[in-house]
Amino acid sequence: MTDSRLNPLATYGLFLAWAVHDAEELAYGPRWLRENLPALRERFPGVPEGVWRAAEKIDEREFAAAVGVMGVIVGAAAVAGARSGGRSAFYQGAVDGFGLHGLVHLAQAAAVRGRTPGSVTSPLVVIPFSLWARGRLRRAGVLRPAGARDAVAGLALAAGATVVAHGVGRRLARMF
Repeated sequence: MTDSRLNPLATYGLFLAWAVHDAEELAYGPRWLRENLPALRERFPGVPEGVWRAAEKIDEREFAAAVGVMGVIVGAAAVAGARSGGRSAFYQGAVDGFGLHGLVHLAQAAAVRGRTPGSVTSPLVVIPFSLWARGRLRRAGVLRPAGARDAVAGLALAAGATVVAHGVGRRLARMF
């Protein structure tokens, strides 16, 4: 059954769900990383040293700026979804990337055998919202078929946006 109307929460809700999730990351991210970095280094010796050095440099200002940049990206995806009736590939890729990124948070928590920034809101907000939004898109008849390639693309979109957000956040934090 196709319903041409799409609940605005399926599009703008992406930004709302992201804001709830990133509030958790903002509250716990940099501090958690500082407190757990020595144990993470010891537990995961195969991680390149450059990754650990980069992680050491992230402070609250840079992280907050990166979250702001990511907010612009996610907000743009939500608006693209609303304007296109959910048809936007950017919006649908962002929904998929957001949901998959929630699974990454759960995998991180499992790997460290404990709570990590983002692991509380992932099963409560991120993953349920993404599944709900995909269901709404399906009912509206605008959901693009998704396969393994789309999952990889969604994760790549999320990872690329994160890299861009942190790069811009680092520059902004240095400026102010």
